[in-house]
Amino acid sequence: MKTNNLLDERQEQVLLKIEHNGYLIAFWGLLAVLLAEAFFLDMELKAMAGEWIVFMVLSVYVSAASARNGIWDRRLKPDAKSNARIAGAAALIFGALVGVGFYLRIPERPLGCLALGAVTAVAMFGVLMLTLSLAARKVKRVTQEQEEEE
Repeated sequence: MKTNNLLDERQEQVLLKIEHNGYLIAFWGLLAVLLAEAFFLDMELKAMAGEWIVFMVLSVYVSAASARNGIWDRRLKPDAKSNARIAGAAALIFGALVGVGFYLRIPERPLGCLALGAVTAVAMFGVLMLTLSLAARKVKRVTQEQEEEE
């Protein structure tokens, strides 16, 4: 369906910035709500299913569309160092949330909660490194193909 665009270039850029900020608000807001519900409000997974599905669809779509178009990030390169930083930060945050979440439920087992958080962080780091490495390889391949076409 072809429609006329009534915006000039400046308005188009402003609209893109607004949409970008709206996406970031939705993404981080959904993540915050999911974490709060899971760890601090003791909600069951069934009650969070809708939000979780929307969050995952949003995440997978943006990641896949970016990789398909050879886009990684504005500031980071698709290399092992960047992947390790991203995976490490996410794993530490998630491991800490898991450890604290279980400690709030079982305060008499602090070492068990700490161990669970650590194991979760290590597992998360491994999964994220693998996923980011595969995505970085895809982005590099697409970028190379685009450069060869030119």
